Amino acid sequence: MEPTPTNHLLAKSSGVAKRIIPCLDVKDGRTVKGVNFVDLRDAGDPVELAWQYSEQEADELVFLDITATHEKRKTTIDMVKNVARQVNIPFTIGGGIKEIADAEILLNSGADKISINSAAVRRPELIDELASAFGIQFVVLAVDTRFVDGDAYVFLNGGRLKTNIRTEEWIKEAESRGAGEILLTSMDHDGTKNGFDIPFLTRINNSLRIPVIASGGAGKAQHFVDVFQQSNVDAALAASVFHYGEINIPELKNLLRGSGIDVR
Repeated sequence: MEPTPTNHLLAKSSGVAKRIIPCLDVKDGRTVKGVNFVDLRDAGDPVELAWQYSEQEADELVFLDITATHEKRKTTIDMVKNVARQVNIPFTIGGGIKEIADAEILLNSGADKISINSAAVRRPELIDELASAFGIQFVVLAVDTRFVDGDAYVFLNGGRLKTNIRTEEWIKEAESRGAGEILLTSMDHDGTKNGFDIPFLTRINNSLRIPVIASGGAGKAQHFVDVFQQSNVDAALAASVFHYGEINIPELKNLLRGSGIDVR
């Protein structure tokens, strides 16, 4: 792939259609889902779910191997290859990516983008390296955040480890280093189905020039309408409401269109 200069940012555009993205958290080869990152339960085979979402006109998929960093494992390459054979929509893979070689294997196996989290916090230069090697459009920075004493902090290792890094400062640094997109997960809202953290998402989105994917808290279709209308994020991601059939993607897109929101 031709390198892309890291100082070239993916510009936001109000004319770009909003994206609906199912997220598949993978543990031991199975899709799982919990509440506030704990109490995980099985949600099905990731390859089968990927095919279903492709048929339902999801815009993209995100696969996060939620224990890859914690258990010092690499994301399962076989799963990536199987998904690439089954789906015709872009998908992002994250978990255990610590160097260019890790990302290269995933991209060569069929992934469209790679997501980094803990490794980038521990060594921020990784963002620069990946953006230079593959182009910023391939680099998604996943950020797990939680409010502690009124400030939002970055958490690592699947939400197990609190850092002293303030979320907003980290995201701005990541953008300057060449991250092409921010996947921002509110741990306080994750799995609660009470809606996205719209005030925080709005603040972050307004401070960046690159796209933001909202994650954490979707419980009903109206929550997607609210997050797009009120925060103007570029995409919204959810897991359990899609996995367990609580929200149907074609119906969700019809509701969004009916609410004046441009979707694909």
